[in-house]
Amino acid sequence: MTDQPRKIGIVLFPDVEELDAVGPWQVLAYWAKAFPDDGYEVFTLSRDGKPVACAKGLTIMPHHSFEDAPAMEVLLHPGGRGTRPQLADESYLEWVRAQSATVPLMTSVCTGALVFAAAGLLRDRPATTYWASLDLLRELDPTIEVRPEDRFVDDGDVITSAGVSAGIDMALHLVARLSSTERAREVRRGIQYDPAPPV
Repeated sequence: MTDQPRKIGIVLFPDVEELDAVGPWQVLAYWAKAFPDDGYEVFTLSRDGKPVACAKGLTIMPHHSFEDAPAMEVLLHPGGRGTRPQLADESYLEWVRAQSATVPLMTSVCTGALVFAAAGLLRDRPATTYWASLDLLRELDPTIEVRPEDRFVDDGDVITSAGVSAGIDMALHLVARLSSTERAREVRRGIQYDPAPPV
């Protein structure tokens, strides 16, 4: 176990899609708490550190603001309607670029990939996003190799995932990548995630 846990930060913002953030949180926080010797810790952060009203009405209190957040090993950017204003917010995009310069692994869920594209993080890379936003992803950066059929795309220091529930799969992939496949299976069993849609 490392002396100081490595940090995974999940970004929150107004109109973030709840499951985009909370799905990966469940996976990663379960992992961190059930297997502390793996040496990871998860927290949430928002621009000002104040409570965030999500897309479907849930309000979440972040642990940190952008300013006081600790150094991260992984940053996870969810999607939701709240990503649309971010695409034209140069100060926000500059913050995302600054994170990509210092955070070893940048990850996104759903339309979080659009923010990464607008910030230039996906240039000449394979990526995916929510099915209804694939065309917008192409428009934001025509150099992106859009992969509409992939649940998530791991391109080394950047991972993007498809919409909403796909963030759970991406988070389990993160556990496998940062720890082991066996650990990811233990986490999947622990949260009893075994999709078998009823319809």
